[in-house]
Amino acid sequence: MHRRIRPSVAVVALTATTALLAACGAPAEEPTDSITFWTPQSTPERVAAQEAVAEGFTEETGIEVDVVPLAAADQDQALVTGAASGEVPDLILAGASQVTSWQSQGLLDTDAVQAALDTLDPATFNQNALGAVTVQDTDSGESTVAAVPSDGWVHLIAYRTDLLEEAGVEVPTTVEELAQAATAVKEELGLTGIALGTQSGTASGTEGIESIFQSAGCSLVTDGEVAIDSPVCAEAAGYFKELRDSSVAGDYDVESARAAYLAGDAAMLLFSTHILDELADLDEAVPPSCEECGDDPEFLAKSSGFITVLEPPGGSADETDAAPAQFGATLAYAVPAHAHADEARQYIEYMLSTGYADTLAVATEGRLPLRTGTPENPTEYLDAWGGLGFGPKVESSVAEVYGDDLVTAMGEGMDAVDRWGQGTPDATLAGLVATQGTLAQQLDPLYRGTDPAEVTRQMAAEVTALQQDQ
Repeated sequence: MHRRIRPSVAVVALTATTALLAACGAPAEEPTDSITFWTPQSTPERVAAQEAVAEGFTEETGIEVDVVPLAAADQDQALVTGAASGEVPDLILAGASQVTSWQSQGLLDTDAVQAALDTLDPATFNQNALGAVTVQDTDSGESTVAAVPSDGWVHLIAYRTDLLEEAGVEVPTTVEELAQAATAVKEELGLTGIALGTQSGTASGTEGIESIFQSAGCSLVTDGEVAIDSPVCAEAAGYFKELRDSSVAGDYDVESARAAYLAGDAAMLLFSTHILDELADLDEAVPPSCEECGDDPEFLAKSSGFITVLEPPGGSADETDAAPAQFGATLAYAVPAHAHADEARQYIEYMLSTGYADTLAVATEGRLPLRTGTPENPTEYLDAWGGLGFGPKVESSVAEVYGDDLVTAMGEGMDAVDRWGQGTPDATLAGLVATQGTLAQQLDPLYRGTDPAEVTRQMAAEVTALQQDQ
């Protein structure tokens, strides 16, 4: 049963210097028959799959594409350096926070992006994803779309249907119910209620906080005012502690949380959509290890349900003004200033139409479509995603393993991805809070029993200090 609630191969590594010397396109003054595309999907298998998509584009247009794997941090450094020297790639697949940062620095050609969106129809895209790559001018208030959304992943909660039933627990629909369910499982079964990133001062703790706090209706900052000391956020901190205390094995990072669920040692797991193939024993690097899995490697896939959207406090979005907010990540296509913009635009349009399914198939479980369909068939690409195999070597599809209902639920989860500050002038501050682990530094006092309201007041003080230092 799948609960739908409103909602090893070597990595190809390139240094920034190498990228600039060997992988940049020249300033675009004339039409070209060759463009350069930077991608963070960098394993050899994924590069080969992207090159196959590029070959289809070349056959259709005559324009060759040089696919260059480049990690996000190297993209940032290389683009800034390349812009100064007059050498840039023609297209970059990058995270939303990268894109908005580049736009604020004047490094992007947004006219090419808008032209591609107009051709594809902005209404066919995930609106939160469009918001994530929209930059608002603080003086004029005008908004500019800096990139074209491509794909992403979302946090979901996997849960053991058999264990929740044994503990007499209903499938939770809110963060409050999630905390109650996790506590009940520990008390009734002596088993970890939910495994999630809770380690103080770590990236795992940062991700766990943002995920749970957002789903509980907490805002980091609103219209420039730090808001994480609000009563809603204090309540969220209390829920987070309860979730953390449902563990019988101490604090988890992302990897150990996943391992606990795969081993059958946790009744629930907060994780990204990347867990889908692993539960079904389709990733040889991360096999299920539960007791029942020895006889039936697909036991966890058969025994797991999924919550893809937690309802906001007070009820569903139909009942309140609040919209659900899920933690996730999105990628988008950006065109640097002085790139071969027309050819880059053509490639964007190809990859989000004719070549879209093959593009998503590069890493199906982590690349959910942000353009779900066309005006004629609004779910065309989401349906196509459901039929894709789990990666280049695995033919089993999401729909075959988990059913069509989960495919629909995954689309609803992606619709709810909404990160703190995205699409607003507060995005930079939110990014700094995340990268510096500002909130996770305050977890130890929470775990020792400090009043959650006092913990969130200290969080607010730290965020305010960071805001003033910008």
